[in-house]
Amino acid sequence: MLRNCLLQTLAQAADFRDVTLQMASKRIFMTGATGTAGRATLAALRAAGHEVVCFARSPADLGAEVRIGDLRSEASVAQDGLRGEHFDAVVSCIASRSGTRNDAQAVDYDANIALLRAAQTAGVPQFILLSAICVQKPRLEFQHAKLAFEAKLRASGMIYSIVRPTAFFKSLSGQLDRVRAGKAFLVFGDGLLTACKPISDRDLGVFIAGCLDDPARENRILPIGGPGPAITPMDQAEALFALLDRPLKVTRVPVALMTGVRSLLRLAGVVSPAMADKAELAGIGRYYATESMLVWDAKRGIYDADATPETGTDTLFDFYATLIAQDRSVALGDHSVF
Repeated sequence: MLRNCLLQTLAQAADFRDVTLQMASKRIFMTGATGTAGRATLAALRAAGHEVVCFARSPADLGAEVRIGDLRSEASVAQDGLRGEHFDAVVSCIASRSGTRNDAQAVDYDANIALLRAAQTAGVPQFILLSAICVQKPRLEFQHAKLAFEAKLRASGMIYSIVRPTAFFKSLSGQLDRVRAGKAFLVFGDGLLTACKPISDRDLGVFIAGCLDDPARENRILPIGGPGPAITPMDQAEALFALLDRPLKVTRVPVALMTGVRSLLRLAGVVSPAMADKAELAGIGRYYATESMLVWDAKRGIYDADATPETGTDTLFDFYATLIAQDRSVALGDHSVF
């Protein structure tokens, strides 16, 4: 009798567990799944048991259903993407490729606006946005575009989470090949002007997926970094040379040089749209060379590493060690400017 009662109790517990898992599973409509952070987020969503439908401009092998359409068209998002079906949340990981004016307006703002409006009309209750921590001190076109959409999302009435990650591992690995080739590591100024708490794609994806079910992350702007401490460009240089078992070799580039180049390009941009775009790219480079990717304390006028939240377990230096051990490089793509 006791044995039968125990078996019945265990069976009921298993049934309850299965029901709980089914209740936790959600249907997600996702954009930006073809990007590096997007793929990691998609993997985290699926690992958490969620059903994900991806919306993209062209076919892609993502291991999930992909629907094709125009990201900047509310009608296309609705008809080709949502299709009148039920979704519990939208996850947007789209970002402009270059950061120039037209690109930022088209992607960081227009495409997200189309997505937001279509989701509102369809009655989707939740929207999770991948943004960037650098919008705290906006000076660039893509920062203003991101902030403009963030404001629309916050005023939408939907449950929202705005995730602002710090620097990515990929964007901090661009000098590995030049160091391997015997060249110096380039730093701006003394190499201590900036710092960040880098976050891996995997840890970021898990954090974004966690926003679906965590009430503490609802209707909030969420700056997030990887496990500390904060790292400067000099720290990166020292780690790379140590892992390669080579003496440290650093070349210091004056920030004034970048400022001068941008000023000249901006003058040329008055008569040439192409030069205007190059000036914006130069401005992006200068921004990342002089501004930390940490929480900005406006009252004290400083970047605060201690106030920058951390998540995950992956570290940049472990990432470097893996690349070196496997003799691999990082395809920078859109991150090359950083």
